Amino acid sequence: MRECILQGGAGILMAVLAALALPGLATAQAQDQAAVMAVVHTLFDGMREKDSTKLASVWHREARLQSTGRDEQGNPTVTTLDVAAFSQRIVSMKPTVDEKTFDEQVMVNEDLAMVWAPYNVFVDGEFRHCGVDAFQLVRTADGWKILQLADTETQKGCDPSRR
Repeated sequence: MRECILQGGAGILMAVLAALALPGLATAQAQDQAAVMAVVHTLFDGMREKDSTKLASVWHREARLQSTGRDEQGNPTVTTLDVAAFSQRIVSMKPTVDEKTFDEQVMVNEDLAMVWAPYNVFVDGEFRHCGVDAFQLVRTADGWKILQLADTETQKGCDPSRR
């Protein structure tokens, strides 16, 4: 009986300690989520501003950029783009590309993060297409960096008012 009470006391102590730690964990999680979204926003700011320094700042040195789609027969495809070539193309384009995400879902576990972000793309203010961006980010000594970005692109079911 005494052993049961002691074990119960230890369980209560652990529960109290865990409850005291939760606000700190929640704050750290919220800070990580905000830092991750800041990287995503920096990418889109860099695209809109045609700022090669901003664009270069968000990518991990081993980053991959992939786009999913369909070929003429309707078969699924994956296209891999070189990150440096993508950034150069954005910077040198005459029109301004403005990608707006909404309803973002951010998940963080230790040094890995994932962002699922529906988006709309506007070119010189005109709606072009929508889709979903799926980001994987890693925490580095220099902060969060995009390791992988895969996206979809469609004109079906889009709501250009979502920004």
